[in-house]
Amino acid sequence: MKHPVAFPSLRRSAAVLALTLFTGCGDSEEPGTDDNGSLYAITTQLLVEDPVQSYVVVTNQAEQTASLSLDNAIKVSGRALGVGIPKSGSLYVVSDESPVVTRYKLNGAGGLDAAGTVSFAPQGVTSLGEYQANFQFVSETKAYFFDGATAQVVIWNPTAMTVTGTLPLKALEIPDTVLAFSGAVVHVGSQIIMPVGWRPVSGVGITKKAGVVSLDTATDTATIATDERCGYTHDAALGLDGKVYIATEAYGAAVFRVVPDSPEPCLLKFDPQTRAFDATFYRSLPALVGGGTAGALIPGAPGTAYVRVLDESIAPVTEGTHPRTMASGTGWQWWELKLDTLTATRKADFPSTSGSVFLFESENQTLYTEFGAGAASTTFRVLGESGKPTVSTQGLSFSFVQLR
Repeated sequence: MKHPVAFPSLRRSAAVLALTLFTGCGDSEEPGTDDNGSLYAITTQLLVEDPVQSYVVVTNQAEQTASLSLDNAIKVSGRALGVGIPKSGSLYVVSDESPVVTRYKLNGAGGLDAAGTVSFAPQGVTSLGEYQANFQFVSETKAYFFDGATAQVVIWNPTAMTVTGTLPLKALEIPDTVLAFSGAVVHVGSQIIMPVGWRPVSGVGITKKAGVVSLDTATDTATIATDERCGYTHDAALGLDGKVYIATEAYGAAVFRVVPDSPEPCLLKFDPQTRAFDATFYRSLPALVGGGTAGALIPGAPGTAYVRVLDESIAPVTEGTHPRTMASGTGWQWWELKLDTLTATRKADFPSTSGSVFLFESENQTLYTEFGAGAASTTFRVLGESGKPTVSTQGLSFSFVQLR
């Protein structure tokens, strides 16, 4: 997860905003019982609650304007994710407060029934938070969990609900830093390309180091590549040349804006064939968009991606502004980058939104997240159609799975 700051004052303002946004909404819904209709599981984290609680909601309205009700949702302690194989009828729910994966199966009434658990505690795992992409499903009987806290990949069977192996990644450990795997992976053949970033254990900043784990799902072998030219390269997109372009995410760009001597946000190139960074390729993200606070690389149409640029007329940066607040706050423009020519164009028809963005696939659309001020809400928007808004919910939603 992007770890938005949750100071007490922020929690209070978020609670007020949430009540204002959702009290009296008349278009909330319950999942239908049409067996042929699409159903989705959206998991949302209410940071305004103390202690933090999450809710798993089943809805059939992911592609239309609606406000989700949490009345009949599954309540989970802590910051939860719902992960799984799309359209499989199964959802695996995890939390940052537990090493246990709980499986749910879709029932005939359009709800979810608990159907088994597996614990990763024997592998030294204590928390299953972070991003939905940390869980990668190869088949109904094989999946991976990338754990930054223990620098390993846990291999498990989602059908048998058993752990089948581990892949240590100790070469990724750096003293006094936090290792974080990406929320945006790329698949090339049998490879899972997982970007890696680091930040200091204390203070505000990022570590000047980029990394990629290339996991071969056919052989369960992992290759690690690193680069010392920039940091927090958590975003990735596949180019038409078969190379993976990897960039500093919005948080890293925000750190560069407010913390002296921070690494410049950059664009690097990774070759899935050699499983190494291209030492001859480096681009400054701010330079690609004509200057300003620039970060992120969000996949678009084939051969393109979007870079985010902060509009400080919408989101002023003042002394004491925290990079987390900047990254998850509003005011980030969309710029379309052609990966072959490296030319960027402002997409003025897209509304400026929060810098932290996740992409999810619904039946007919690609959706991206827009987080409301104060961590109060999430609105899903269409990637295209001028960012048309669809479903919204209280809290922050970091995971979205089509159940059928």
